[in-house]
Amino acid sequence: MGMTWLLDTHAFLWLISSPERIPARLVAELAAPETELLVSAASAMEIATKVRIGKLTEAAALVEPARWARDLKRIGARVAPLTGEQCLLGGSLAWANRDPFDRLIAAQALDLALPLATRDPAFADIVGLDLRWA
Repeated sequence: MGMTWLLDTHAFLWLISSPERIPARLVAELAAPETELLVSAASAMEIATKVRIGKLTEAAALVEPARWARDLKRIGARVAPLTGEQCLLGGSLAWANRDPFDRLIAAQALDLALPLATRDPAFADIVGLDLRWA
C-alpha cells in the first residue's frame, strides 16, 4: 500500500507544468503507481483568486473546470474537499501566517494526518505537520 500525499498549491502547479522545479526523488515518489495524490479544494480557490487579481496569469486555463479535471487526472490526483471542522482548525491555528489558503491546506494535512508536499518554509512553524521538501 502506498502513501497518500496532500500537495500544496504550487506543488500541484509545478507537477503539472514544471516538474523539473521539484526534486527528482520527490517527483518519482509522487508518480509511483501506489501513491495517492490529493489537492485541496482550497487550491482551486487560490488559483482562481490569484488568476483573477493578476498574480498567476499563467494558470488562467486551470480556472476552466474541464482543464482542472483533466490536469488532476493526468497526474493521478483527486480533490480533497474541505470540511467545516478543517475550516475551523485552519482559522484557529496558532500560526502567524495570515494566508487563508495556506491555513486551510495546513489544516487538511493535519486533520487527515497526511504529509504535505511543499517548498514553502512557512509551514515549518506548525507543530505536528509532516512536511516533505520544504
